[in-house]
Amino acid sequence: MSVADRVRVEQVTTLSDDWYILKKTIFSFRRSDGEWQRQSRETYDRGNGATILLYDVQRRKVLLTRQFRYPAFVNGHDDLLIETPAGLLDKATPEDRIKAEVEEETGYRVSDVRQVFDAFMSPGSVTERLHFFVAAYSAADEVSDGGGNADEGEDIERLEPTIEEALAMIADGRIRDGKTIILLQYAAMHLFKEAACSL
Repeated sequence: MSVADRVRVEQVTTLSDDWYILKKTIFSFRRSDGEWQRQSRETYDRGNGATILLYDVQRRKVLLTRQFRYPAFVNGHDDLLIETPAGLLDKATPEDRIKAEVEEETGYRVSDVRQVFDAFMSPGSVTERLHFFVAAYSAADEVSDGGGNADEGEDIERLEPTIEEALAMIADGRIRDGKTIILLQYAAMHLFKEAACSL
């Protein structure tokens, strides 16, 4: 039996359709014992996204960003958030979107990007599936200062720590963004293998 055979949607109410879409859904779910249980959940639909870690094995560097994130701020993070470049897909493919996004945010133009996996980052409430990419970069790939899209409220800084410095920033709490932690740990295990000893 597929999961779709275990779900009966009964009522869907749109609570907000401003920045993205927030819905309340009443549904019944058939439990493993065969009983149907009525439940209510809110889902936030912001579309699917992509994120990327740029890395330079020779210099042992990674390229990260810093920007203001209001939801993190209201939950006690009184600093700019350190992240990997990311963006929503809209109607683009994940590969096309992340190439455009990394250039917009960092000013680096990369062509050879590789998807390593995809994941649901907060499946209890957010519908987004995030596609994770990595790409090598060098100084020759820099085409602008980056900084993001000011019309969308972006004011993005670049950081270029070593992989060891980035892992230390996870350990001491300076990096708290989930997608960034995942990609840095991936990089330590697969791209900078010597750094995996410090995980």
